[in-house]
Amino acid sequence: MEETTIDLAYALDTFYFLMSGALVMWMAAGFSMLEAGLVRAKNTTEILTKNIALFSIASVMYMLIGFDLMYPDGGNGFFPSINLMLMFGADHTVDDVMLGGGDPYHSHLADFFFQVVFVATAMSIVSGAVAERMKLWAFLVFAVFMTGFIYPLEGYWTWGEGWLDEFGFLDFAGSGIVHLAGASAALAGVLLLGARKGKYGKDGAINAIPGANMPLATLGTFILWLGWFGFNGGSELKLTDIESANNVARVFTNTNMAAAGGLIFALLAARLKFGKADLTMALNGALAGLVAITAEPLTPMPLVATLIGGVGGVIVVFAILAFDKLRIDDPVGAISVHGVVGIWGLLAVPLTNPDANFLAQIVGMVAIFAWVFAASLLVWFLLKLTMGIRVSDEEEYIGVDLGECGMEAYPEFVSGK
Repeated sequence: MEETTIDLAYALDTFYFLMSGALVMWMAAGFSMLEAGLVRAKNTTEILTKNIALFSIASVMYMLIGFDLMYPDGGNGFFPSINLMLMFGADHTVDDVMLGGGDPYHSHLADFFFQVVFVATAMSIVSGAVAERMKLWAFLVFAVFMTGFIYPLEGYWTWGEGWLDEFGFLDFAGSGIVHLAGASAALAGVLLLGARKGKYGKDGAINAIPGANMPLATLGTFILWLGWFGFNGGSELKLTDIESANNVARVFTNTNMAAAGGLIFALLAARLKFGKADLTMALNGALAGLVAITAEPLTPMPLVATLIGGVGGVIVVFAILAFDKLRIDDPVGAISVHGVVGIWGLLAVPLTNPDANFLAQIVGMVAIFAWVFAASLLVWFLLKLTMGIRVSDEEEYIGVDLGECGMEAYPEFVSGK
């Protein structure tokens, strides 16, 4: 009877883990729709190509080396050993589970699948920030390095039980490990890439460049909101005991409340700042609330989770405005949503989790940013020297859809066609 119970728990926890990963994979569609809605029509096809291609590159690179860098058999806390466990190792057997008393409690490959969709999420963040002027193939080459090496190393420091984990850094589902990392890589790319033509005037003017499809951007936000339940809920790792089931329910609830709080507070902040209800700020507010709660969705009460998300929603409005004043052009606000609010999420952890401390959170935040930003800046710089990272002025004017992909997303709307 005991063996049957453990078998059933193993099967259910593996299934829950896989379905959570599937929800996170669905976030790739959310990023695609959000970004496609927030860029101009002439750049939509390239955005879609980037998003589906980066997911495929992330899957292959994480299989080849990333997973083993992040979760090695050994290492010194800073640098992992490489064992190629996933490619050549076997999954858990009945004896493994029985002798471990129910631990491990899910398949090794389920763990890989859940982790690979996280690394793809980090890379998706980069896509929106460099939109409308980056060369497609330069972006895809960068994705190889980001998903195979840069992200896995900081992941090893934290979730792979490296030095940051030992120092006491806590990040439940990745406000720093995933979101700040993605934003740091994006910032490095944007600084070398420069702003879109016409975004900033010589007189200091900041010119709005509206997106082409607000319904699509809103759909993307709803998809991301849904996928985040897998992102945070799956990070509980198991479901088949009363405590874990209760934890999953709380994580789901807090995730939803933080998103709601983020949207409401961002909408109010935009109303006070601009005198209008700004839809793009509201959408980014929801995402900011989700990013903010991701570092610790378990310990807060729902009201506190709503407030944590709400603070994230206010932060993102003013962060987007601040980056514009600094002439750092981010078409979708990704650096603000995932980077600035990711920092807030990490700093909010000690407010509700007694096991956390601010020093460890700050050290973790600085370490993740410093490594990912520096490594990304180096890769972007080498790509700029070798193959170039920015399209020509002519390609940018006609749209990267034609220049990079040879097709348009909405050809029936183009005059003369």
